[in-house]
Amino acid sequence: MKKIKLFQADAFTDKLFAGNPAGVCPLDEWLPENTMQSIAAENNVAETAFIVPKGDAYEIRWFTPAVEVALCGHATLATAYVLFNCLDYQKPEIVFHSLHSGVLRVTKKDETLFLDFPTDTLEKCDIPEQLVKGIGIVPHEMYKGKTDYIAVVSTEEEVRNLKLDFKAINTLEARGLIVTAKGNEVDFVSRFFGPQVGIDEDPVTGSAHTSLTPIWSEKLGKKELTAKQLSKRGGSLICVYHGERVLIGGKAKLYFKGEVELD
Repeated sequence: MKKIKLFQADAFTDKLFAGNPAGVCPLDEWLPENTMQSIAAENNVAETAFIVPKGDAYEIRWFTPAVEVALCGHATLATAYVLFNCLDYQKPEIVFHSLHSGVLRVTKKDETLFLDFPTDTLEKCDIPEQLVKGIGIVPHEMYKGKTDYIAVVSTEEEVRNLKLDFKAINTLEARGLIVTAKGNEVDFVSRFFGPQVGIDEDPVTGSAHTSLTPIWSEKLGKKELTAKQLSKRGGSLICVYHGERVLIGGKAKLYFKGEVELD
């Protein structure tokens, strides 16, 4: 019987039952891919992160309940929280190595953790026909990033009150769809939909802000921005645009820690 540690933390929030829950499995060596996928499916949260030590850094992989993904912000933030607060990591910065997203860094400033992620590559594009059916309104701007579509609409209220058709969204050739607008009390707001990867609506999507930050930095003429994701659980972020890199800041809260017993 093999036992591995399992943690779950709520990311991009300072209170329980908000933000985005993520599983965190620290490993000594990689498990078979189908085992990690099964653990993520059993956890049944948006993503579970798995890490393995590599020198002074860690290799990291992320799995939804259905598939492995190339990048996940909230699960990386949750992993850093677990390392700093549960596993006695002493340095001020954690370095993660990802096969598909390169080097990712997380630094701690008081209680806020800042992800250092590569900025998304964006192109303006035509509005897919099924997208209008999927959200019930016509965006006034449309972008395509490396993995997601980004639809810019007029108001925060429009983002809150979308008339969603997940079957239509699921036909988009992308990881998911981000819908965003200028915020009433923060710089910008968003929602993220990913039925293509088994998540109809993600509570808080750190990686989506690698796309959103350059868009809103240019529109608002500022480098440091505040953001909210308007899911049912909700989440708050600080985003800092540095050209080819984006800092994405937030807090986290531990929900549980335990063990997984593998045959």
